[in-house]
Amino acid sequence: MSDPDFGTVDRPLISAFREGAARFPDAMLTVSSAQRAGTHRLADITAQGLRFAAGLRARGIGAGDIVAVQLPAWAEWMIACVGIAHSGAAMLPIVSIYGAKELGFILRQSGAKLLVTPDRWRSADYAQVLAACGDLPALGAHVVIGDAVPAGAVDWRDMLLDPAATPPTACDPDALAMLVYTSGTTADPKGVCHSSRSLLSELAAVAHARRGIEEIILSPWPPGHVAGACTMMRFLTQGRALVLMDQWDPAEAAMLIERHRVSSASFTPFHLAGILDAADCVGRDLSSLVNCLVGAAPVPPTLIERCAARGLSTFRSYGSSEHPTVTTGYPDDPMHKRLTTEGRAMTGSRMRFVDDAGDDVPPGANGEIVTRGPELFTGYFDPSLNAAAMLPDGWYRTGDIGHLDRDGYLVISDRKKDIIIRGGENISSREVEDVLLADPMVQEAAVVACPDARMGEIVCAFITPRPGARVNLESVRAHFADAGIARQKTPERVIIVDALPRNTTGKVLKHELRARVRRDAGT
Repeated sequence: MSDPDFGTVDRPLISAFREGAARFPDAMLTVSSAQRAGTHRLADITAQGLRFAAGLRARGIGAGDIVAVQLPAWAEWMIACVGIAHSGAAMLPIVSIYGAKELGFILRQSGAKLLVTPDRWRSADYAQVLAACGDLPALGAHVVIGDAVPAGAVDWRDMLLDPAATPPTACDPDALAMLVYTSGTTADPKGVCHSSRSLLSELAAVAHARRGIEEIILSPWPPGHVAGACTMMRFLTQGRALVLMDQWDPAEAAMLIERHRVSSASFTPFHLAGILDAADCVGRDLSSLVNCLVGAAPVPPTLIERCAARGLSTFRSYGSSEHPTVTTGYPDDPMHKRLTTEGRAMTGSRMRFVDDAGDDVPPGANGEIVTRGPELFTGYFDPSLNAAAMLPDGWYRTGDIGHLDRDGYLVISDRKKDIIIRGGENISSREVEDVLLADPMVQEAAVVACPDARMGEIVCAFITPRPGARVNLESVRAHFADAGIARQKTPERVIIVDALPRNTTGKVLKHELRARVRRDAGT
C-alpha cells in the first residue's frame, strides 16, 4: 500500500520522519502552554530528534528496547518520537496525568528501559510519582525536562548529543514501533502494539480522507492516547501545520481557532460544546473550521445542529486504540447521516457484523462489529489477551454493536457491556442516553445497569443538569413519556452529579459509575 503524497507504508517510521522533514522543513508547530509555549519548524524538531537518538545510544538504547515518554503535548514529545525511532527502539507514550498506580503497572509490564518526564507539570512532581511506583527493575534512566532535575535523574539537555551522522538502526516495518496503553475503562490498561506499517497506514488513510483541505490542525488530545500520537505524527511525516494544547481550556481553544485560522480538528462532544459556549460568550470567529470531527462518546444531535447554525459541518468517526480510524464522515455528507452515523469505512478498512459465535448476521441486522485493515494493531503486549479480542481468522472484536445502513454508513447501537438486561429484555444504554440528551434540562447523561432483586437489572441514569434546571426521577419519567419511549426503557433510578467522571480524552468512565451503583446496592 502507498499514497502518492506520502510514500509507501512498507518502511520504518524514521524513514517517513526524515522524508517529512526534507519535504516540509518549514512546516510550523505551535504549542499553547503556560510552561513550554513556543513555535518550531519541522526541520528543527527532526534535527533535535537525531541528537536525542545519539543520547539514547550513548545509554545503550537500541533495537528491541522500549522507551517511555510521559509528556504533555510539547515539542519535546516529537523530538523524543524521532529519536526513539532513529535508535531502533519502540516508543511508549504514557498519559501525562497518570499517577503511581497506572505508571508503575505500565513500566513494569512493558519493561521500559528509559522514562522521559517533566520535572513538574500542573500538580504533579514526577520524581515523587516515580518513587511511589515501587520496584522497576528494567528502568535504567529517568530523563527530566525542566530546571528542577532531581538527584540521580538525567537532564534532558544532556541527552541532546551531537549525532555525528549516525545512521538509523535498520528496523523491520512489522516490528513493534509504538506501544499504546488503553485509557483505563477496564481494571488494568492493556498494551496495544503498533508497527511502523500499521501507524503509517493510519496516517496515509487519514491524509487520503482529508485530501483537498489546506489543513491547519488543532489538537486537544493528550499524546498518551492514539488520537494525540497519530495527530502529532501527521506533522512529522506530512508537514501539516499543527497547534497543540497541553491542557484543555475551551476559551483558549476558541481563541486558537480564530488566531491561527484552524481548518481541521477533532473533538469529543465535551470539547466541542465548551468551544461553542466560549465562542458565543466572547464572539470568536470559528468559520475557518471546515473539517470538524466529533466522536469518542455519544454525540447529541442538538450539538451537531448547533454547529450547523454556526456554519460548522461537523461529522462523526469511529475507531479505537487497536484500530485507530475505522470509519469517518465528511463535511458534505447529508445532515441526517452526520446526525445519526459514524460515516463510511476508511480506505483499506473492512467491517463485518457477527453474533456471539462469530458468524455473520443478516445484512442490516445488528451484530458485534469486527474489523480488519492495514491500521489494525499487531496484538496486545500481553498475548494472553489476544484470543478473546480476535476471531480465529484475524478479525478484531470491537465489543461494539451496530450495522451498516443501506448507503454503507455505520450505525452503532451500543457496546456489549453497556446493554442492560431488564427482565430478560436487552435495553440499549446508548438509546436511553440519546433520549436523555434531548431533554432541555439535561447537560450530560450516562446510563448503566443497576442491580435489582426483581428485574435483575434496571436502568440507572447519572445526570448533570443544565445550570438552574431541576432534574429528578419524576421529571425524567415525564420526559420519556412525552417522547413516547417504551416504559421499560425509562430510567428507574436517577443520580444527580456535578460532573461525569472522564478520562483525559473526555470519554465517560462507566466502570466507575457501575462500581458506584454496585456499592449502593450492596453487591
